[in-house]
Amino acid sequence: MDDTSSPLLAKDPQPSALLAANAQLISANRALQAMIAQGPALAQWLPANCAALVRACLRQDRAIAEVEAQVGQRILLWTFIPDARGQQVLARCRDASDERHAAREANQSRRLYRLITENTTDLISRHSPDGRFLDATPAAFRLLGVWPEQLRGTPVRNLLHPHERRQALRQAAAALDADGYHLMTCRVRHADGGYRWFEIASRAIRETYTGAVVEIVSVSRDISLRIEAQQNLAHSARLATLGELASGIAHEINQPLAAVVNYANASQRYLHAVEHDPQARDRVGQGLQRIVAQATHAAEVIRRLRAFLRKGPRRLQALAIADIAGEAVRLCAWEADRDQVEIELRLPSTLPQVYADRVLLEQVLLNLLRNAIDANREQRRGQPSRIVLAARREGDWLQVEVSDQGPGVACERLDDIFTPFTTSKADGLGLGLSMSRSLIEGFGGSLQARLGEAGGLVLCCRLAAIKL
Repeated sequence: MDDTSSPLLAKDPQPSALLAANAQLISANRALQAMIAQGPALAQWLPANCAALVRACLRQDRAIAEVEAQVGQRILLWTFIPDARGQQVLARCRDASDERHAAREANQSRRLYRLITENTTDLISRHSPDGRFLDATPAAFRLLGVWPEQLRGTPVRNLLHPHERRQALRQAAAALDADGYHLMTCRVRHADGGYRWFEIASRAIRETYTGAVVEIVSVSRDISLRIEAQQNLAHSARLATLGELASGIAHEINQPLAAVVNYANASQRYLHAVEHDPQARDRVGQGLQRIVAQATHAAEVIRRLRAFLRKGPRRLQALAIADIAGEAVRLCAWEADRDQVEIELRLPSTLPQVYADRVLLEQVLLNLLRNAIDANREQRRGQPSRIVLAARREGDWLQVEVSDQGPGVACERLDDIFTPFTTSKADGLGLGLSMSRSLIEGFGGSLQARLGEAGGLVLCCRLAAIKL
């Protein structure tokens, strides 16, 4: 079994052996002898069909390479080389255990990846930096009604709602370039022509050396049912809020109605005196003008209430925060007056517009203001106090803050106040702030809390500013 019969065999660093035409061992080099010494006999290290391989090698006068043999966890690849006389075969092997195990693990990973991507209920897609589809998973058909092949090369903007695509894509591009990640909620067109609400999480893939974005991977989830449930909850909350504000609403409506009655009575008296008093006709005209003004005011109050109670799909549009804040302040004005709370507005005229649903954004601001009124009443019962509603631009964002003079919250509990059903009020449900955060996040913004510098709590609402 020594290797003295072949000088080349003795110098071969790989485990090698000379085999006769009947596959019997003639000699083995030291590397092979050392390998065999660690385990079973040579026959178990060779391929199971070794004899047939040797015969084929000699008969065809050609080498047969990369024949696998496995001994325990080790995988050997054998090559059979015939000699010039066609009587012997040089059998050489190399240990390919790491290589083959890695290949098998890679194959398993690929099969697992394929299994996940082909069966996931979310749409996973790849995009070029300019926003075109490179590839998509089969979920595209279930969610959008189109096959992945139909999406390739299609610009993402073609699938977004016309009212949202410009702002949504601009925000996504800025966030991906700066942070490499972006989460947005938007409407996406289905093949049937309708639009569905999607939550899309995107991650930028960068070039190693330059850091340039070379690809974008997105995971899109249909959240239409969640949005519908959120809208129903928000509508129920608005009904409950108006029920709590019923006294103030009745007061605001009664005032112009009482004025209408007074002006009407006065006008009737002047009508009776028209023949004797030359100024009576002018006073009747003035009374009628004031009746029209007060009736218009009452109608405006009712219009605002009807708009606030509106139930329907979200209507995203460009909004001036000053208009929305004014509506919210008017709705809770009577409650603030009752508790001696002054609401101070600090809203510069140069503020940018934001993209949101008017009613839902008004509901958020109303929630924040009423939360501040409650906090002030708890801390300063029977004493005058103040709430500040301020807004300012911070880069590409509009920051809206409501500051109170209440007892505040412990630092470690600042985020807990947004947890559903968490409240310090005896008759509260703990849904106002959690719902407000969900609504703001649905507009691509955020809602956080911090302690005020002079005490109290500051609720910070952050919304993307519209670039003109």
